[in-house]
Amino acid sequence: MKHASILAVACSLALTACNQSETDQDSPATTPASGSSVEVALPAPTQATGQMTGGENNGSPDLSPAPLTPEAERGETGARNVLLSFARAIELREFDQAWEMLDEGDQQRWSKAQWRALFADLGKITVAVPDGSMEGAAGSSYYTSEATITANDKDGRPIRYEGPIVLRRVNDVPGASAAQLRWHIDSVQLDWTH
Repeated sequence: MKHASILAVACSLALTACNQSETDQDSPATTPASGSSVEVALPAPTQATGQMTGGENNGSPDLSPAPLTPEAERGETGARNVLLSFARAIELREFDQAWEMLDEGDQQRWSKAQWRALFADLGKITVAVPDGSMEGAAGSSYYTSEATITANDKDGRPIRYEGPIVLRRVNDVPGASAAQLRWHIDSVQLDWTH
């Protein structure tokens, strides 16, 4: 099978590679040619509206990370808490909830409709996020897990995405906002096989 790098996201699914203007933000992404390298996440939806097939995306159940003690929130437990909620949101087709866990910069670059469109044609989504590694650098903590997303495309063929999902939180730095002090999805980079 040929690999195509289809999700290279620095600081969260930096899906700006489509170079879409603000007026066409809700346009679906394009499917990469075999062997090409692009910064688009998943195969383009066939439905121009970006609506999902078979999913509700209605906010139920609430997949927000469970509350933790302040100590647990700061460490690996806090990172995994967000990562598992993110993975579960994608599996349950609650793409808006997964979008809420992304870095603020990526939320500004991509509308919820664009995010949903990335997953529109996928069926039977499973996300595996095994234990990862913690690192600290320049006032921030990072947690990286090598994720695997398996699904079926619109024709029922199995597809697989593999690569790192990086979470980040600012350590207790004076002046950091509440959002910066919480774990969030900082970047995702997945390679695709069909």
